Amino acid sequence: MLGVLVIIHEGGHFLVAKLFKIKVNEFSVGFGKCIWSKTMKGTMYSLRLIPLGGYVSMEGEESPSEEEGSFSKASFWKKMGVVLAGPIVNIVFGLVVYFILISIIYNVEIAGNATMRFIGTFLDSIKTLISGGASMDDLAGPVGIATIVSQTSGLADFIYLLSVISLSLGLTNLLPIPPLDGGKLLIYVIEGIKRKPLKEETSLRIQMLGFMFIIGLSIFVMYNDITRIV
Repeated sequence: MLGVLVIIHEGGHFLVAKLFKIKVNEFSVGFGKCIWSKTMKGTMYSLRLIPLGGYVSMEGEESPSEEEGSFSKASFWKKMGVVLAGPIVNIVFGLVVYFILISIIYNVEIAGNATMRFIGTFLDSIKTLISGGASMDDLAGPVGIATIVSQTSGLADFIYLLSVISLSLGLTNLLPIPPLDGGKLLIYVIEGIKRKPLKEETSLRIQMLGFMFIIGLSIFVMYNDITRIV
């Protein structure tokens, strides 16, 4: 499930980057050691050992590059489009999957109303989380997701869960926390307002702080997931 959603998410970044003629050096599914790769038209497509994630590596994304098709030379709106593409694809995919599922179980007219209620319920959950009405213990990581998936009673439950996790992945990535997509958007907005890029040292510090936060949160969530199982 996570592999499919990662491919969809990174595929959004990849396709929009290609649309804007931005050079993509690598499209990877997974992290760690490369177990398979193939280069086509200047892009290396790779499969890596740890299947919990993935990435699209663009020329000039991490540091300025003067090469043709560099991300760093792209316009503000093109950068925003590339970064937004991943979360938006996940959100749209989640809603489409849910709509199709309800259409099959009931009918299209019921399906439309149910999808609107589904969106409302999901947004209410996000508001509860932001307002502090939800506990950190309510969060789930890969271990927790695997446990929930193992408890599904059939294909319909699995597909419903797929739509929920896809929506969650899309919205979570919009949070203004580096290195999430939302954090990158925040940096680009700041640069757009200032009309000049942040100093590389400042940008690296922001990215590092955000990365440390994400790692710490991941460890906490994984610990909670394991204690629930035990």
